[in-house]
Amino acid sequence: MTKEFSVVIEKDEDGYFLASVPTLRGCHTQAKSLDVLMKRIKEAIELCLEVEEPVSTEFVGVQRVAISS
Repeated sequence: MTKEFSVVIEKDEDGYFLASVPTLRGCHTQAKSLDVLMKRIKEAIELCLEVEEPVSTEFVGVQRVAISS
């Protein structure tokens, strides 16, 4: 059985890629390359599924918000 998860990917100020899975609390990882990141997040998802069920959420999108300083 195949399950699909939305993964949020960001890049930090040190050049690391960060991945997190919103439907699995605490499921995240980091790597220097996207190839390694995708391998690691798949492993993290498998480990997280061993201890918890995904919460029911639906990814809607990303919105940028401007705030005057």
